[in-house]
Amino acid sequence: MNVNFFNNRIFILYIFPSSLGILSVFSFQPFNFSIVNFFILPSIFYLIIFIKKKSKSLYRKKPFKKNLFIFSTVFGFTFYFSGVHWITNSLTFDETLNFLIPFGLILIPLFLSLFFSIPIILCGPYLNFNFSSILLFSGSFAFSDYLRSKILTGFPWNLWAYSFSWATEILQILNLLGLFAFNLILITLFSLPAILFFKVNISKKIVSLVSILLFFFIFYIYGNFTLNQNEKKLETETDKFNIKVISPNFELKYGLTDKEIERRLDQLIRISQPSQNTKTLFVWPEGAISGKSYIQILKFKKKFSENFSQNHYILFGINTFDKKKNGYYNSMIIINNNMDILQEYKKQKLVPFGEFLPFEKLLSKIGLKKITEGYGSFLKGAESKNLKLDALNILPLICYEVIFTSFIQKSNHDTNLIINISEDGWFGKSIGPDQHFAKAIFRAIEHNTFLIRSANKGTSAIINNRGQVIKKLGDKEIGNIELVVPLIEGSSRNKNDLIFYILLITYVFIFNFYRKNNV
Repeated sequence: MNVNFFNNRIFILYIFPSSLGILSVFSFQPFNFSIVNFFILPSIFYLIIFIKKKSKSLYRKKPFKKNLFIFSTVFGFTFYFSGVHWITNSLTFDETLNFLIPFGLILIPLFLSLFFSIPIILCGPYLNFNFSSILLFSGSFAFSDYLRSKILTGFPWNLWAYSFSWATEILQILNLLGLFAFNLILITLFSLPAILFFKVNISKKIVSLVSILLFFFIFYIYGNFTLNQNEKKLETETDKFNIKVISPNFELKYGLTDKEIERRLDQLIRISQPSQNTKTLFVWPEGAISGKSYIQILKFKKKFSENFSQNHYILFGINTFDKKKNGYYNSMIIINNNMDILQEYKKQKLVPFGEFLPFEKLLSKIGLKKITEGYGSFLKGAESKNLKLDALNILPLICYEVIFTSFIQKSNHDTNLIINISEDGWFGKSIGPDQHFAKAIFRAIEHNTFLIRSANKGTSAIINNRGQVIKKLGDKEIGNIELVVPLIEGSSRNKNDLIFYILLITYVFIFNFYRKNNV
């Protein structure tokens, strides 16, 4: 490691961390090169200790924490810049907001980089080349991910765990451990190759590397067994319901005229291909009739009564008006062929600037508004509410809500189906839709429940309770997919983050024990 460029402050604090941050995007969807994390995290661990040693001499005696802040911020900025740059695509939809694009590209990743900077600065002074330091490092990163998922509105996007969305067998442990405990274990395994930098004998290094393989082998064996058992279980399920998922691939457009609404409804009905005698729930995506309210489409009631029967129900996203609060909700509703609302869920996790404007009274005065149609913010749904229809007990997730594992944790134990509707047109032609879809796979496994996803301009799919994609339509495909879905009663899932807390406390205890005993 005594290469000349390693003694260059610019290289260590700027060039190398930015390269690592950019490289990280390839571990997530659609690339799925998870293996790069085994290089990224050990490199960060090594460089923290390297910077600590060099700050006192080589780097003009610059304060260690200052150097560490620069290093971590550069890494964090490029990590989020490369991974979530699609956020700015939504701003291009409204030309009046184009001036915000540079701010979105810079300020959002810069703010999110704090979730790397803070844990690195806090744990950095205590890190050395020993195993307990790896635990402290991993625990700090995992806890930071946890806080990022909870603070303000929460943004649990691209947790390190999501880099394994392709490994269905390994993901089965999610139902047992929960997302954040699984994320902590993965970060630890990703970081373990840092032991190659330690001054220990070769046997200890080999043992550490073999431990990585052993963990993944155990996860794989458990997952493979679970998947085989699951196939037998599904064969015995008696309660089933015919579900048809519709993917219209409409262009994202607001201010639709009545003629345009009518054309969209005609196309949705044509793609739905309703069979009069088959009891079916049709799932249309969010944004199918973008920007319009339920009241505004009631004039097309005749189209529903003529094309659908009493055996049919239609679930879709629409704005609903609340007279008492004088505002609109972004809602998921189920209607019959007479357009009567049978069930309604009001979205709880609203997208900042997309569906509501933070500090609206202040920011609206300078011309800012939410991106979706209209100048007023959506009202926030007050409660988690399952949609119940005959044998169906549906956990509803509107678009962005699917990234939050908390909805699974708080869900009704009797939930036997998850439905996620989404408008992925906001992502544009970016990696965003692929990353968004991956989260749905995690939610299905966590709740051990089939998940139905209907997305406009994104991936629509039927995912079984073990995260296996049974049927799907890609982001450019128009059509429908249909399945008689088994309704699994009494679905088991990790109810809280207790296992994560226990693991985190254990990590801290081990670190303190080794530190006090100078081991």
